[in-house]
Amino acid sequence: MELQSMGQHTLLNGQVLLIREAVPEDAAAVLEYVNTVSGETDFLGFGGGEFELTEAEEAEVFRRFHDADNQLYLVGLIGETVVAIINFSGGKRKRVRHCGEFGMSVRKAYWGLGIGGAMLDSLVAWADESGVVTKINLRVRADNERAIRLYNRKGFIHEGTLRNDVQIDGAYHHSHIMGLIIGGTEKG
Repeated sequence: MELQSMGQHTLLNGQVLLIREAVPEDAAAVLEYVNTVSGETDFLGFGGGEFELTEAEEAEVFRRFHDADNQLYLVGLIGETVVAIINFSGGKRKRVRHCGEFGMSVRKAYWGLGIGGAMLDSLVAWADESGVVTKINLRVRADNERAIRLYNRKGFIHEGTLRNDVQIDGAYHHSHIMGLIIGGTEKG
């Protein structure tokens, strides 16, 4: 498959964000990024020290994503610095390979600049062109109002709530399930 380049985006502060598909050579930088962002917010599905892949394992993840027609792993770069990632995993079986779920994060120092929206737009554009993916799902903590506003602006619809879905330091948090039908037309 051809390497995906999603292009450059000028951010609200004038910096240029390059969004492209992750390649094996990005493994060390992405691991550093993940270890940093895992300590910056409790809104991720993992905390500090919980992401334990080696550089070789992460490089293999990028290869597997690249080789699949319903998976995508993008990095957002300012200069050589990874400032965001978004990854989408589609279903493995025939009945569900058209849909999947994504995860996204942005380095805290870069919040509020439009990076999340640009990353999400790149994912939706890829799905629209994929010929395979027709539904994008996400799970977001119910108290992550900033993310929920972004997803609503991008057309995602609330489809349900998972109660006590996340536990952090003994406290439980609900999660919302949201979805976007690519092309906007529900089938069935």
